[in-house]
Amino acid sequence: MKKFIIFFKLHWIKTSVIILTLAILIGGGFFMHYCVSSFSEMENFSKRQVAGQMAMLFPMFALIHVITIPLSYFMYSHMMRGGGMGKLGIDKLKVAVKWDEVIGMEAAKKEAWEIIKLLKDRHLLKVIGGKIVKGTLMIGPPGCGKTYLAKAIATECGLPMISTVGSEFVAMFVGQGAAKMKSLFKQARAMASLEGGCIIFIDEIDSFARPRQADRGFGGTSSLNATINQFLTELDGLRQTENNIIVVAATNVAEDELDNAITRAGRFDRKIYITKPNLAERKDLFKFYLSRVKTESAVDPDLLARKALYFSPSDIDSMIREAGIVALRDKRDTISAKDLSESYDRVTFGLKSNITLTKEEKIWTAYHEAGHAVIAYLTHPTNDVIKATIIPHKGSLGFISQRPTEELHSSNKEHLLANIKVSVASYVAETIKFGSTSSGVGGGPGSDFDTAMRYAHAMVWRYGMGESGLLGDFYALSSYGQPPNISEETKRILDNDVQKILQTCLKEVQAVLSKHTDLLEEFAQELLKKEELEYDEIVAIFDKFGMESAARPSENLS
Repeated sequence: MKKFIIFFKLHWIKTSVIILTLAILIGGGFFMHYCVSSFSEMENFSKRQVAGQMAMLFPMFALIHVITIPLSYFMYSHMMRGGGMGKLGIDKLKVAVKWDEVIGMEAAKKEAWEIIKLLKDRHLLKVIGGKIVKGTLMIGPPGCGKTYLAKAIATECGLPMISTVGSEFVAMFVGQGAAKMKSLFKQARAMASLEGGCIIFIDEIDSFARPRQADRGFGGTSSLNATINQFLTELDGLRQTENNIIVVAATNVAEDELDNAITRAGRFDRKIYITKPNLAERKDLFKFYLSRVKTESAVDPDLLARKALYFSPSDIDSMIREAGIVALRDKRDTISAKDLSESYDRVTFGLKSNITLTKEEKIWTAYHEAGHAVIAYLTHPTNDVIKATIIPHKGSLGFISQRPTEELHSSNKEHLLANIKVSVASYVAETIKFGSTSSGVGGGPGSDFDTAMRYAHAMVWRYGMGESGLLGDFYALSSYGQPPNISEETKRILDNDVQKILQTCLKEVQAVLSKHTDLLEEFAQELLKKEELEYDEIVAIFDKFGMESAARPSENLS
């Protein structure tokens, strides 16, 4: 009976329509029976007259219903339900994600476990005078398991989860988002009353939770403001009831990009910051995903974890799946280390392009990449060169892959200067070999000159590393995307500092490559011969010339 009452509360319109329809059908049946009985008692002339009138009215009656009934249904389902006034696009599900299956986010799990304990033992919380946490906000990059963790929380608590996305509350008409929000919490309260508790999970909450603004006359801003206001009202209402409801939201944007009223204490009391997995967590992730497929004995999760720096859990999952596809293409049912190396390249650099280089372009690209590789190997204090190729990938004619020997979360001056040197090395290598340079050194975002300029500019304008000694983050003086509000003289000094850094790095690279032209030549020729060089092959080239890496010695990454 309780389930029927709750169902009726949630779907009273549908239930009422069904009951009314049945009543009309039953009543219509009795009425038709009466009409048929009366018709049979008429005289023949009256029967013919009534039959003629019905023959004329029936086609019109049928046509009206053929048009109006589907149209009414479409208006209700599309405008009122899909469009936003009534039905909300949510999933009510009993999740079954075990706590031990959440891997690669140990710090976030510790934070989440406290919430689980509060939900499980609310009596103890009341004894010590505390209040239940009603809102939890997960903040972190995509692919790191925020949704998975929310499901694990629901499973561990034994509660159903209502899942939706923030974009569901962005609607065409003013008031639709607020109506959807009200509908969401109405269903959550009913579910909590029925099941003893409920978790609302809102993914990508930033879709509607950006800071409120004044309406500019088109209604869209008013609609978003109304949605946020309704959301705040519902959150505050949770504190007045004992429905055992908790709201878990996830976002990829920074916390300060959300409305302050949403993130303040008392609404989202707990914030869980989720980061990409560290070395130990990546190792556990590789063990987990590799345990689900067949692999050769040579596949080493520890080696893969060291190679896959800054990979998210979804990146690692994708890498294993790609390796499986590579193995199937070769008609093998076991994944090899070579398959995983190829899948790593796909995840990191994308698929190989169908661009066909001319012989001259291939030679030019080989020396271009050789310049990068030689300078990176000999001068970079933190990075290993783990791959070099002249096979085009997603718009690039070739590339070298660098990987820090350990996880880095900040950069000092030496590291930034090394990045600039590696970037301009292609320009120097082409100049030494051909006496001129190609468009490959510039040409837009991500190009060598673009990268070098960005590093040098940041060093001077943001980090106070210029030769003139001017200190400060000068972009702190800018607003609304405008240039920093500083004098022309200051700009001139800062720009001079940027050029001094670039010119100094250029001269140092010229000195190194001019001294090791035989090494540059050897590397380029090996690239032309094999097109791709893996870590072991790269190390072998430098060992041949008695050269050691400037970075800390690392283990084989092939």
